[in-house]
Amino acid sequence: MTKIFIINGGQKFGHSGGRFNETISNETLIFFKKNTDFEVKTTNINDDYNPIAEVEKFVWADVIIYHTPIWWFQLPHGFKKYIDVVFTEGHAKGIYKSDGRSAENPTVNYGTGGMLHGKKYMLTTSWNAPKEAFTLPGEFFHQHSMDEGPLFGFHRMNAFTGMEPLQSIHFHDIEKNADVENDLKVYQNHLTKLFLN
Repeated sequence: MTKIFIINGGQKFGHSGGRFNETISNETLIFFKKNTDFEVKTTNINDDYNPIAEVEKFVWADVIIYHTPIWWFQLPHGFKKYIDVVFTEGHAKGIYKSDGRSAENPTVNYGTGGMLHGKKYMLTTSWNAPKEAFTLPGEFFHQHSMDEGPLFGFHRMNAFTGMEPLQSIHFHDIEKNADVENDLKVYQNHLTKLFLN
C-alpha cells in the first residue's frame, strides 16, 4: 500500500479564498480514496497543526503531494511558515539530520544530510500568469520553466531532505481566464499516469 500525504498550501488571505487549491486538494483525496492500494493523510495549512504530528506525516508517507498557489513568484506566507516550522521541528527527527558537510571538509557534500531518502514528492501550482509568460520569446519569464525558474528553490529544498521529484503540474491564468473543468480533467490524467499506470 502506497502512503500519500496531501498538503493544501492554498492560503485564505486578501482577495484569495484559496478555492482553486482546495478544489485540487479535494480531487487528489478523492482520487486516492477510490483505490484501496493507497492510504492517505492530509493537512490544510489554514488549520491549526501540531509540528511534531506534521513531521510524523512526512516520515510516514511514501509520496508527499504539495498544492500551492504562487504569490509574487513565491509560496504564500502561510505555507512558507508551515515549511519553516515543520522542517525545523524535523531536525534529527526524520526530515534532516544536518546539512551534510563535515567539520573536516566543510566545502563539499552540502545538502546531503536529509533523512527522507526513498520518498518522492509531487508539486502542483496555480498562477495568475498565463502559460505563454514562460514560453514565448520576450515575455516576462524569459522562457524559463516554472520548475527551473521561480520554483528552483522549492525543488532544492525537497532535495535537501532526500526526496526525489515526480512530474510537477502547473495551472495557469487562474484569476483572469480560468477553465477549472478542463484543469481537473488534465489533473486526473496526470494522477492516473503517475500513480495507476
